[in-house]
Amino acid sequence: MQLFRFANPDFLYLLLLLPVLVFVFVYNELRRRKALSRLGEIKLVTTLIPESSPERHIVKFILQFLASAALIILLARPQFGSKLEDVKREGVEVIIALDVSNSMLAEDIQPNRITRAKQAISRLVDNLEDDRIGLIVFAGDAYTQIPVTTDYVSAKMFLSTISPAMVPRQGTMIGAAINLGIRSFTPGDDKSKAMIIITDGENHEDDPVSSASEAAGSGIVIHTIGIGSADGVPIPVLSSGRRDYLKDIEGNTVITRLDEDILRKISEAGNGSYVRASNSNLGLEEIFSQIRKMKKQEIESTVYTEYDDQFQIFAAIVLLLLFADFLIMERKNRRLANIRIFRFKI
Repeated sequence: MQLFRFANPDFLYLLLLLPVLVFVFVYNELRRRKALSRLGEIKLVTTLIPESSPERHIVKFILQFLASAALIILLARPQFGSKLEDVKREGVEVIIALDVSNSMLAEDIQPNRITRAKQAISRLVDNLEDDRIGLIVFAGDAYTQIPVTTDYVSAKMFLSTISPAMVPRQGTMIGAAINLGIRSFTPGDDKSKAMIIITDGENHEDDPVSSASEAAGSGIVIHTIGIGSADGVPIPVLSSGRRDYLKDIEGNTVITRLDEDILRKISEAGNGSYVRASNSNLGLEEIFSQIRKMKKQEIESTVYTEYDDQFQIFAAIVLLLLFADFLIMERKNRRLANIRIFRFKI
């Protein structure tokens, strides 16, 4: 199996200009036809200009269009990975446990708690190099969203799909997330394993402090990030297509509050630290800088280490298309008038 990639993918944005070229060409063609129609019936006018060839004009545009597309792909440098190699690196293993209960939809952290957390995790993944990362989501239960991996591209892809709707049972079971995290790390005695819990801390169903102590006994450091307001805010929901706020069975508006006390206890039991998130800083980078100081373990992974450039194919296509465009003149050659390559009518 080979892996395909573009060495300079930013050039692919130039492909967005191609529809603009088509629009400009069609617009100019319509203007040209309108100008000819003022002189008389178009078929009659074209017969009075025997060297004119609208078909050639269209063919030349098609050739130039295809050459432009091939040139853009050439600049992006398509490559195929051709060699698999086991690479050993030194890094840490980190599992992020993200609360996806309905309370994470509260907007005391903009745009809301869960979106802000996902944005911070995404930026963190962009800066990873030799570390392994996993992601657990939890509400009334805990689930592995991303197993521990060095595949950062897949990690970001799965991260984008996270929402409260993905967990059928609501609630906040931080202990269940910690217990799942303990089982999710790569087996071994290395002291380079850490777990970061991002939540508002409203735990009502289990004992996360005991779970954090158990994790610490296994050499796993537990850090917590408290996200939300201690004063409490309502939880926005959509009801019959209109914005409303979540209500309990008695019809009272549910207020969600950050419980910093439980999060501090969890981090203390887990030999980690607690950080309170704000609109300007979630605190993820701060915690990760502490994790990087831990003893690193040797991480082995299989990667494509050699990529072969395939731009030569597109360079040849560009040259052939431009050469064909050069050979096709805008007007008919009287000496070659009997050779009719373009027989279709416009």
